[in-house]
Amino acid sequence: MRSYSPDLTPPWKKSTPAPEVPAEPDLVVEEVSTGFCGAVIRCERTAEGPTVTLEDRFGKHRVFPLVPGGFLLEGRVVTLVRPTAAGPVRPARTASGSVAVPGVRARVARAGRIYVEGRHDAELVEKVWGDDLRVEGVVVEYLGGIDDLPAVVAEFGPAPDARLGVLVDHLVPGTKESRIAAQVTGPDVLVVGHPYIDIWQAVKPSSLGIPEWPTVPKGEDWKTGVCRALGWGENTGAAWGRVLSRVRTFRDLEPALLGRVEELIDFVTMPGD
Repeated sequence: MRSYSPDLTPPWKKSTPAPEVPAEPDLVVEEVSTGFCGAVIRCERTAEGPTVTLEDRFGKHRVFPLVPGGFLLEGRVVTLVRPTAAGPVRPARTASGSVAVPGVRARVARAGRIYVEGRHDAELVEKVWGDDLRVEGVVVEYLGGIDDLPAVVAEFGPAPDARLGVLVDHLVPGTKESRIAAQVTGPDVLVVGHPYIDIWQAVKPSSLGIPEWPTVPKGEDWKTGVCRALGWGENTGAAWGRVLSRVRTFRDLEPALLGRVEELIDFVTMPGD
């Protein structure tokens, strides 16, 4: 007969197992051994055991085994498990990937602003980051073009308690945009840009069901050329509505735009000196 040996380890020395959390879609976690942070895409059964696929904010996918204590959720070690059909409801996410804050009223608008070049830019930023901007009290306005940027910034008068962020299309070395942006300097103004000819290109082709954005001959209006090449007609307003309707979350946008918008939001919401 096997003898029984009681566990005499004091309770305060016993390790507490990590709590189990269902790996629901869009749950954002960090894998402890690599530091990879992303949203849950799916869970699968494999020959080596169950796995979870995470997608980071740049669209990169990584697959990890579901091991005990293998992930961090809001800084806490957890064990991810395959969700059940009737699993608990996870916190809702905004289109930008942030945790939605239910019941919070929009904050009174800050003195600081984010300027973008045109209406399409403003509509795209609103669709993906609108919930975050309202919580932070950040207003987005559009310039209607880059040529008057130095005068606009001078009139705004950026200050520590009224920072100004500017998002510029096609901000690459040697362009007109880069030369104009270089004229705007100061500790309370930040000008950043993406490499795309137009904000349309910041939408991933895969989200639109096209292999790539067409190449438009130099000298031809880019939007009109794109519409012709894709067989969308020549109504660029209607075409933009088509593009915008296919953007649902940050995953539909290129990383080069995501990082710049997040940078601007952080900049204008920094506490004033």
